[in-house]
Amino acid sequence: MLVATILKEVETVLSQVAEEQLQKLALELQKAKRIFIIGEGRSGLMAKSFAMRLMHLGATVYVVGETITPAIAEGDLLVAVSGSGTTKSVVWTAEKAQSLGCTVIAVTTNPESPLAAAAAQILHVPAATKYRRDHELKTIQPLGSLFDQCAHLLFDTICLQFSKTGDVNHQETLARHSNLE
Repeated sequence: MLVATILKEVETVLSQVAEEQLQKLALELQKAKRIFIIGEGRSGLMAKSFAMRLMHLGATVYVVGETITPAIAEGDLLVAVSGSGTTKSVVWTAEKAQSLGCTVIAVTTNPESPLAAAAAQILHVPAATKYRRDHELKTIQPLGSLFDQCAHLLFDTICLQFSKTGDVNHQETLARHSNLE
């Protein structure tokens, strides 16, 4: 059954990520003055979903490239998402943020990538990318689906830690949820 195989792949990846690291990242997000998020393609959609949930939890958060995104400044934090760690716009943004005194967190499969080199911290997601490099986990899924699925679940876990650390309850998050739908 395909669903069972996909679930096994996701479980294999997630079991290799230490929950303590996710707690540490949640604390970093709590400490940040403002949070900026960047990613491209499907990874960018996972990044945007992360930004949305952080907003629900009360964080001041922006998605790079949106029309209302302000200038990033020292003391801000950038979460840069790229499975390969080589997506040019994501790497360039991470390098620029770093040069401006911002903390950069890279979310990638490749801790040796240019993105990882520009980051203060790395959330290593040991999943497959569209490139199917030798060190990557084998998958039945197309392109970077496994990375995107795992990134989404890790982001939700970080958000859960963020809400517990900040003592944010369901009613507070619901009050910040869109009511124009």
